[in-house]
Amino acid sequence: MITTTNIVLLVAGALILWIVFVFNGLIRLRFRVREAWSDIEVQLKRRYDLIPNLIETVKGYMVHEKDVFEKVTQARAQSLSATGHTEKGAAEGELTSTLKTLFAVSENYPELKANTNFMELQRELSDTENKIQAARRFYNGNVMEYNTRIHVFPSNIIAKLFKFTIEEFFQLEDKAAKDPVKVSF
Repeated sequence: MITTTNIVLLVAGALILWIVFVFNGLIRLRFRVREAWSDIEVQLKRRYDLIPNLIETVKGYMVHEKDVFEKVTQARAQSLSATGHTEKGAAEGELTSTLKTLFAVSENYPELKANTNFMELQRELSDTENKIQAARRFYNGNVMEYNTRIHVFPSNIIAKLFKFTIEEFFQLEDKAAKDPVKVSF
C-alpha cells in the first residue's frame, strides 16, 4: 500500500542518492585535476634539472654570452619559486623564452652544435617541452570538465552547497611569441 509517508521517504531517499552521486563526481574531478597538475610539476622538475647541465656544457664554448647564462639562471630560479598557476605560467613562459634565446645564440658556435653532450641535452629538453605541453593539455582539459560541472545546473547547487571552487587553467605566457622580432644589421 502506497502512503504519503512512503512517497516522501522514497523522494527523500532519491534526493540523498542524487546528492551523493553528484558530490562524489565532483570529488573525482577535483582529484583528476590535482593528478594532472602533479604531472605538469614532474615534467617541470625534469626541465629544471636539465638546465644546469646545459649551461655547464655551453659555458666553455660561449665565453662572450654571460648575460644569456644569467638570464636563463634567473628565469629558472623564478620558475622554481613561483606559486599559483598564473604566476607559474608567467615564470615558465619567461624560462621558455630565455631557453629559446640560448639555443638561438648557440647557432653561432659550430663546435658547440657538434658536441654530442649538447645535442643530447637539447634533445632531452625538446622532449621534455613536448611532455610539458601534453601534461598542460591534459590538466586544462580536466580543469574545463571540473569547472563546467561546477557551473551547470543542477550540479552547481551541490557545488555551492559544499563550497567547490573553480580551478585556474595553466597557460604559459610566452613573451617571445608576443614581442616583435628585433632584427639588427
